[in-house]
Amino acid sequence: MFGSCAPRTLITWGRIWPCQRSGNFQTSRKGDRRLIPRGSRILWSITMDRGGQLVQTLQKAGYPKAPQLDGEDFDWLFDTTDAKSFLDWFCGTVSEHNVISDEKLQAFNELKESGKAVLDEKAVREVLKTCETANSKMAAMEEVAIEKLEEEVEALKKLRNLRIRRRNKLQMIASANNNLTLKMGNLEEADAKKLRETVRALEATNKNFNRELGAIVQSAQALMSFFTIPDEGCELSSPTFLFQVLLENFFFEEEQHTASLSSLTKEHFGGNLSEGPLGSENVQELLQVPGDPSASDPDVKIVETMKLNLAYISAKHKLIQSKATRVSLEAGLKWAENYLSAAPSKVTNKENLQSRILSLDGEIAETMNHIDVLKGKNLVELVRQNAQLLNIPIMKGEYDAQRAWQDLHSKKQDILCARLLKQKASLEVLQMGYELELKKHREVYMELTAIIEELNRSANGLDERLTMMSDPSLVSSSKPRSNIDSKDSATHRLYQVLDGDQTQKLFRTYNGLESAAQKLAQDVVTLKDQLAVAEQEQVLLLSKLNADLKSLQGYMCPGGKELLLSTPEVANLFQQLDSQLEKLNHVLVGVLDDLKVKRKILQSNKMQHVEKQLYVYFFQNEGLLRNVVEKVESQADNH
Repeated sequence: MFGSCAPRTLITWGRIWPCQRSGNFQTSRKGDRRLIPRGSRILWSITMDRGGQLVQTLQKAGYPKAPQLDGEDFDWLFDTTDAKSFLDWFCGTVSEHNVISDEKLQAFNELKESGKAVLDEKAVREVLKTCETANSKMAAMEEVAIEKLEEEVEALKKLRNLRIRRRNKLQMIASANNNLTLKMGNLEEADAKKLRETVRALEATNKNFNRELGAIVQSAQALMSFFTIPDEGCELSSPTFLFQVLLENFFFEEEQHTASLSSLTKEHFGGNLSEGPLGSENVQELLQVPGDPSASDPDVKIVETMKLNLAYISAKHKLIQSKATRVSLEAGLKWAENYLSAAPSKVTNKENLQSRILSLDGEIAETMNHIDVLKGKNLVELVRQNAQLLNIPIMKGEYDAQRAWQDLHSKKQDILCARLLKQKASLEVLQMGYELELKKHREVYMELTAIIEELNRSANGLDERLTMMSDPSLVSSSKPRSNIDSKDSATHRLYQVLDGDQTQKLFRTYNGLESAAQKLAQDVVTLKDQLAVAEQEQVLLLSKLNADLKSLQGYMCPGGKELLLSTPEVANLFQQLDSQLEKLNHVLVGVLDDLKVKRKILQSNKMQHVEKQLYVYFFQNEGLLRNVVEKVESQADNH
């Protein structure tokens, strides 16, 4: 800022601490605040703006609050012996490439939270050893590369020899083709002979085919005879299926059985089975027994029971009254007899008699009241209960009669139900047989339909083959032709397949077709050679790949242990960087605390504030600082 300043100065609030090599200013003693000039000119020795470099490095590293920091607040850190070397290294080497991304940091935190083992110091040393062995392996691989190149040269030489042998072989094939044209005459005669033999074999096959077709027709006719539908009112001599059987006799017997059941039902139950459908409700109504006591009107029974209860109550009431009258008369007679027998022996007293008569009248009145109460409440209730008990044997007899009646007719109902169930079962069995037969007939129909479709397809294919065989272009002629007939569509399609360039030619010849076939054969041979070469190259590449995989496996998993996620050097550097970052964080926290304290001091102490302004002038305005210092010195000299 102020030129090249070799000496360094440690600046704190209120003091300037020069190093051994001081500039034009030095303090008189360590604690003195007075500046002593050397010479007539005042020169200040200051350091470079190292705090700004630290802030710029933090900005490069992506620290979000770096723009809010002031570089001048960190200049003093570079004058400390403890943090100077680290800060110099930090400002010179750290950039955005040294910052761990959020994804990697999150992955590392997840790895720590998962509880898996993290490499410690011993593991790092072992990994470093494996890295050294891996580097030695890589060097060995570089040395062996020349040998592999020599092997590849040998393989290429073998490939060259192979191609030379193939070329010689192709030359031999060409000479053989020339000889083949000479043998075509003999082959043509042999082919004609084979053709005649083939024709005879086809004729024999045709005869066998016709014979098999006749057998199939006979089998089909026999099969159709099984499915013959009988005429109306006639039955086949030997029916095969159920639908061919006449059921007139069966239905006649069923109608007779139904008529007998109807007569039996009408006789015993007063109904007819032929009047409606044979349902559960109708059968229950038919089986209701006429004259059954259970079917009588219940109101009549209630009226009769009430009449019996009233008759019993009235008779019981009269009986009780007669018994009471008899008992009262007997008691009066007994008392009169006792009184007459005791009268002569006792002296009568009129007053005693009257009192006795009055007391007896009172007792008689109480007794009559008690009798009235008994007649009004208790006696009536007891008589009613006894009347209800009287109904029990009557109802028991009624129910016994009903049970006997029901037992008698339940037997008849069981007989009738058994006959009905037997008839219903026979009809259901017949229905089930028809359903099963219908299902089987449907399956047979589907199979026959599939056979008919297959025969139709075969007939269509046979027609197409016959049409193709009747093509005049396939008929052999006595005069050989060099050009391909325009009607020979099969040969034209073959020519189009073999002719790869798809050129439109005026005439297509058999020679051109032969040359196209030879070209195709040569292409096939060439392709086989290329495939052989590619296979050899693939084998070489696979061997190289296997060797590389083994070396990589030995490098990443030394000794068959766990997979190494990073090199030991990088892991060690990251650990050192983490420890240094923690130290830097502690230092920055201390600096910020010291800065807050100093700001409070500046706010409270005006003198300290003035000194701070002087230090600002020291870094920013040298001339103003010089004027201020001279003014202060002049004031001090005057005093």
